[in-house]
Amino acid sequence: MRRLAAVGLAALGLVAAGCSSDDDSSSGTPAKVTTTRVEVVEGIGKEGGFDPGAIYRRLSPGVVTVISLFKGGTSLLEDGGEGGQGSGFVVDGAGSIVTNAHVVTTGTGGSTKRADQVFVEFSDGNRVEAHIVGADPNADVALLKVEPAGLSLTPLPFGSSGHLVVGEPVAAIGSPFGERQSLTVGVISALDRNIESLTRFQIGDAIQTDAAINPGNSGGPLLNSRGQVLGINAQIKSTSGGGEGVGFAIPVDAVKRSLQELRRNGRVDYGFLGVTTFTLWPQLARRLGIGAKEGALVQRVEGGSPADDAGLKEGDDTIDFQGQTNIPVGGDVIVAVDGKTLTRSEDLADTISRMHAGDEVSLTILRDGKRRNVKVELGRREAAAPAG
Repeated sequence: MRRLAAVGLAALGLVAAGCSSDDDSSSGTPAKVTTTRVEVVEGIGKEGGFDPGAIYRRLSPGVVTVISLFKGGTSLLEDGGEGGQGSGFVVDGAGSIVTNAHVVTTGTGGSTKRADQVFVEFSDGNRVEAHIVGADPNADVALLKVEPAGLSLTPLPFGSSGHLVVGEPVAAIGSPFGERQSLTVGVISALDRNIESLTRFQIGDAIQTDAAINPGNSGGPLLNSRGQVLGINAQIKSTSGGGEGVGFAIPVDAVKRSLQELRRNGRVDYGFLGVTTFTLWPQLARRLGIGAKEGALVQRVEGGSPADDAGLKEGDDTIDFQGQTNIPVGGDVIVAVDGKTLTRSEDLADTISRMHAGDEVSLTILRDGKRRNVKVELGRREAAAPAG
């Protein structure tokens, strides 16, 4: 899986933001007045049709190119690093802009470092410096802030990623290979994908699309027929390095959670349980004599973790079954969290990742064929911690 690092870095010729002036009649001295023009987008796709041209005309002014400068005044792209140039989009009239964390940072886990300078270029040619409000390496989301005075801003409306349908038409706008304001279209190819984050934990519920996504599209929006953001384009699966019809977007529900906490705290805390698990399927459940068709076999419990403190039991042996090797047996099977049954699409990792440090959860487990509930107070996920 490749994150969408750009292939070049634009020249940094700053464009002054436009402003208007009026005369101060009381002093006779002209007073400079700066204004922000905010374009509210409504009405796209209300008749149920998919009109990529209308989406582009109305929303492309809200999509920006993000340029990151690292130490020494150059990007790390020449050394194979990630970031440097990507995409982003406006989310409010106050100058808030969303992009991928990997566009404005370099490194992974606990070694992540922010760019020294970030510039945002708008479709009308204005290019201004941006401040990094915060970055969420677990969801690969970053929040930027620009001074809105003198800018024309088009905030993009958020949709929901909770009820998407495979085959639904989508549009992507961004700056692939540095080509600003590029539109591609396609469909949602699949849901519930797991993709890499900037930590050892995966991003769940990712959206797969065949809309062409290439290096430089990172941070740009994936939009539905109504012009609502469904996700942030983030990664491609490729053997050639280019878009091959298998792109992935971070779901907008995860993005909204990140933005809320980045605005409030400048960081996002995720709950941490401290287990490595193996997904159960019906035939395996029958083979193991487990009274549940779906759930999570506990493969490993991290010492000193909340799961360890709660007494969860890891498997003490392994078997091979249906071509799968090293399946853990003999440990607990987690089948529900707070009474909600786990499924292949709503698995343990997805459920815990939506919770916070300090939350108390009730895990329903099967141990030695008997069902029991275990209370666990979640810890704080650390960027460099083992997955679980």
